[in-house]
Amino acid sequence: MFDNPHKNSAIRLRKSGLTYSEILAKIPVAKSTLSLWLREVKLARQQVQRITEKKLLAMQRGWEKVHQNRVEKTLKIKEAARGKVSKLIKNPLWLIGTMLYWAEGAKQKEWRPSEKVAFSNMDVEMHRIFLRWIRKYLTTEQEPVYEMYIHENADSEKARSFWAENLGIPREKIRIYFKRHKMGHVRKRINEGYNGLLRVQIRKSANFRVKGTFVLVF
Repeated sequence: MFDNPHKNSAIRLRKSGLTYSEILAKIPVAKSTLSLWLREVKLARQQVQRITEKKLLAMQRGWEKVHQNRVEKTLKIKEAARGKVSKLIKNPLWLIGTMLYWAEGAKQKEWRPSEKVAFSNMDVEMHRIFLRWIRKYLTTEQEPVYEMYIHENADSEKARSFWAENLGIPREKIRIYFKRHKMGHVRKRINEGYNGLLRVQIRKSANFRVKGTFVLVF
């Protein structure tokens, strides 16, 4: 069998603690070939640690780039939205919906831009207004996701029917999440009117926020 200098070099580099990417930068072979050559190579603990650290640093750089892109995208959306607010602010539904989201919606932070529009409340009338606001101002092909949070000893099926009937939502579209009862904690919301808390969200919705321009108020 002929000696393969590329294979020997690859094995030597791997044993010295280099990652696949670093080896491929030195040896011009396909990654599948390199994997075949190196599958039996055992690494010392220090070498494994170095490779792991390199992978983590690469992942961190990737996430930082994604984060920066989101921040820049949000700033552009806000800038574009400023030109529309003067007209929209005269519309009562837009103004009320914006204030509701400001008070009860999921906020995005400069260091952690949100990819979703989310609104949580226990009041069905608030949800009616918010859903009208979404349908009028936020054009998207995505359907809202409905999540109900309720104490585990409450009547969850009755509560799900309440939200479904009052908001025109199919019962099966409402996901139920139970809140554990804490020992020694006296619940105040134990009457017949308790129907948990409903959370409405549209995931990955940052792209259509310009239409609503509500990002300006945050």
